[in-house]
Amino acid sequence: MVVPHDIDQQKSALREKMRSTRAARVANAMLDVMLCEELRSAVLSTPNRNIGCVWPLPGEADLRPLCQQLHEAGRNVLLPETTPRGSALVFRHWTPDATMKPGRFSTFHPHGPVLPPDLLLVPLLAFDRAFNRLGYGGGYYDRTLEAFRCHAIGFAFNWQEVASVPCGPHDRALDLIVTETGPIFPHEKEHSAQ
Repeated sequence: MVVPHDIDQQKSALREKMRSTRAARVANAMLDVMLCEELRSAVLSTPNRNIGCVWPLPGEADLRPLCQQLHEAGRNVLLPETTPRGSALVFRHWTPDATMKPGRFSTFHPHGPVLPPDLLLVPLLAFDRAFNRLGYGGGYYDRTLEAFRCHAIGFAFNWQEVASVPCGPHDRALDLIVTETGPIFPHEKEHSAQ
């Protein structure tokens, strides 16, 4: 049996490895475009109206074009306001003309009304075919997924797939993972990382 301390150590080691890998990669705007297109298709194939999205941090995929496309498609785009540690994120309605305010950890969020997401696009450092994700270590998305109980789509590039992500009792598996080459569906869980 793996004890929580061991899981924390395993997560820290994998987090360090994935951050180093990401830092060594050359930014590729075309991969961002491909990922946004795959995410757009995945989101618009659902009936969900309130879509929790993200404003990019350095090294993350830039989903701002996706925000624009979802807005034009009539979906409510929500962006997170980073709350104090230990609490779930708060999502504020974004429109293309929204005033963006600086938040914690170099994040930005719109100055708009708070709305609950029906579907949440979840950033990650690594994922596996059991639909587990490795986040940044603050626990924000784990608490947010627990609070909202909404559909969760992880987004990543193919290079972020690993054989296994260490999981603890509070980690929630994703419902779907979308990469620049398309969605990974639950029936594909049994396939191992390449």
